[in-house]
Amino acid sequence: MKAVVQRVSRASVSVDGDPVGVIGKGLVVLVGFAEGDGRAQMEWMAGKVQGLRIFPDAEGRMNRDLREVGGEMLIVSQFTLYGDVSRGRRPSFIGAAHPDEARLLYDEFVDVCRGGVVPVATGRFGARMEVSLVNDGPVTLVVER
Repeated sequence: MKAVVQRVSRASVSVDGDPVGVIGKGLVVLVGFAEGDGRAQMEWMAGKVQGLRIFPDAEGRMNRDLREVGGEMLIVSQFTLYGDVSRGRRPSFIGAAHPDEARLLYDEFVDVCRGGVVPVATGRFGARMEVSLVNDGPVTLVVER
């Protein structure tokens, strides 16, 4: 399981021009799944992402987590995180979970995150999405389990 986490001041995801997920201050989480990923990876990832101390405190240091700042999460499926470009110029996605499995994993990950401490918005699995965001900082992290 891989995630690219971006601290944002606002973000949205649209499908066919219609917004399907919108957040204010918080985190955009682009998430991809590999064969064999399961509940343990999802629970770890949800806890890790929601607990990241990457928001500024009163002194401007990254010392506060998503809950402490009243933030939200926008979770977007992103199988291309498993794109292997080590050979040639066309990415290979052999490491990504099969779409049917990935859909179940994505839905389960969203459920795990919604059981956490912050509001969660989502994209639409398998759709061609347009993601708009204002990266705050910028702060972008890659988290892998």
